[in-house]
Amino acid sequence: MTMRQAVFQRTKENLAAMGRLAPPVRTEDASSRRRETRRTGTGWRIRVGAFAATAAMVSAGLVLGAGPAMAAAPAAIKLTSASCPAEIVQGQLSGCVTELQNLLNAHGAGLVVDGQFGPSTLYAVREYQASTAIAVDGRVGPATKSKLYATGGSAPAPINLQSSSCPANIVQGDKGGCVTELQRLLRHHGYAVDVDGDFGAGTASAVRSFQTSYGLTADGQVGTNTKRALYDTDESPSTGLDLRSSSCPENIVEGQSGGCIATLQSLLNGKGQSLDVDGSFGPQTLAAVKAFQSASGLSADGEVGPNTKAALYANIGGGGGNGAPAPINLNSASCPSEIVKGQRSGCVTELQSLLNHHGADLAVDGEFGSLTDSAVRDFQAEKGLSVDGHVGPNTKSALYGAVTPPSSPPPGGGYAKMLDVAAAEVGTVEGSARANSYGSAVGLSLSTSDYAWCATFVSWVARQTGATSYRNSYVSGWVKQARAGNYHLSVTTSPQPGDIVAFDWDGGSDFTGGNEHIGFVRTVSGSSFTTVEGNTGNPNGGSDGVYVKSRSTNSGYDVVFIRVR
Repeated sequence: MTMRQAVFQRTKENLAAMGRLAPPVRTEDASSRRRETRRTGTGWRIRVGAFAATAAMVSAGLVLGAGPAMAAAPAAIKLTSASCPAEIVQGQLSGCVTELQNLLNAHGAGLVVDGQFGPSTLYAVREYQASTAIAVDGRVGPATKSKLYATGGSAPAPINLQSSSCPANIVQGDKGGCVTELQRLLRHHGYAVDVDGDFGAGTASAVRSFQTSYGLTADGQVGTNTKRALYDTDESPSTGLDLRSSSCPENIVEGQSGGCIATLQSLLNGKGQSLDVDGSFGPQTLAAVKAFQSASGLSADGEVGPNTKAALYANIGGGGGNGAPAPINLNSASCPSEIVKGQRSGCVTELQSLLNHHGADLAVDGEFGSLTDSAVRDFQAEKGLSVDGHVGPNTKSALYGAVTPPSSPPPGGGYAKMLDVAAAEVGTVEGSARANSYGSAVGLSLSTSDYAWCATFVSWVARQTGATSYRNSYVSGWVKQARAGNYHLSVTTSPQPGDIVAFDWDGGSDFTGGNEHIGFVRTVSGSSFTTVEGNTGNPNGGSDGVYVKSRSTNSGYDVVFIRVR
């Protein structure tokens, strides 16, 4: 569903508020990086009657752009400038809103750019927030502003850095699609730069930091070696992990590393810190945690436990900043054993945020109303839970990601069909609705444009076929379980079509350096083999996606073949 269609849909639902229709149930290369707002698989609901509703809106004069000609919009002002308020909200008229509308249109909103933050702009903001896993409150705060620019906005279209269209050395002061691509790659590696196509001081600083971390000459110039390093990684720390989920330790402390630490660093930066998002909890991160705890009235012990996590997520993306109660972990003693329709509390704020992370489209207001009830039932249906709208222990566990694998694999043909299923996806482009649906296998509702998703693709194929109950968005997890002989996985030295293959680009076969990749074996000929891989470069140029690649066991990187039986 496009954002414009979603606006029509929301208006239809408002018109039908007194009697809603009952809807039927239902890296290799890391260049360009948006999530499907609606899911159409079993358990998620599709709103019906769109054409009839649109016709009704036309006759009522409610269609976007209808009506008399508008006065010229105020000149656009960059949202992150001091001239714009910390939060841009409905009712405002300014150049900041003009800029906001232009950015939303660049993402498909189809708004009339008039500088007036009215209902249509509100709906478009909410749709964008839902599509990028930001708390859906319709308020354009720091997180939403940053995401609008980071996901491309009105920046020039990205151009592959290794193409003839880009200069041999990209340097500070350059502008254009090559810089857009550079900035998108830097963000993939965890650097908080605006994706605006303008190589300024912030981008130069990130380039030098990146070069230092890869042992390159830190001159700030993006030449051959830096370009290669930018493209030669896949498993950079994911910031898609929720610190409150079962995927992260209850207490996060100095010395730990990984995606949970990358998320922590991103959240701290959102609270005013300036950390490198490198996924490593070192002294600087410790100092930032203590500073945040002191400013929040918490014990400054440097340990990120439940209270610190709750404070970090409070008001994120504006969520909670519009009168919603501060979020409370659903499993805490402060929340009832069953959260039900009619309640208003921080537990409901938390519930709504978690539902949005799983693909819902809710205003995060702490009110358990009809739409939240519908989203809960949708989620329960998708997870195979009892569909009663009550958020009890099983629903809470599923929301946080602790889902018990089904007792028997779903029909799909098992390991013998994995290659067939993977090969059928060849040509799927990242950021598309199809590619974004792969994240459902590991509980992610992010755009594939925003994280390294090769292992997510393998998990999705495994789920489609029922070949193994194992799911993990990290290559290291697949290798670890195969080496341990768990989940019907094992390591083999005689690869055959349909096996899984993991790559450690850094060598050493430890799969812990954040520079790994994974896919499926397609054909084998001596030391050479072909693969089907997700999150890999398009051989013909263009966006990353699912493609066939030629590989070898003697090309300077380490390879582990994994058999599923």
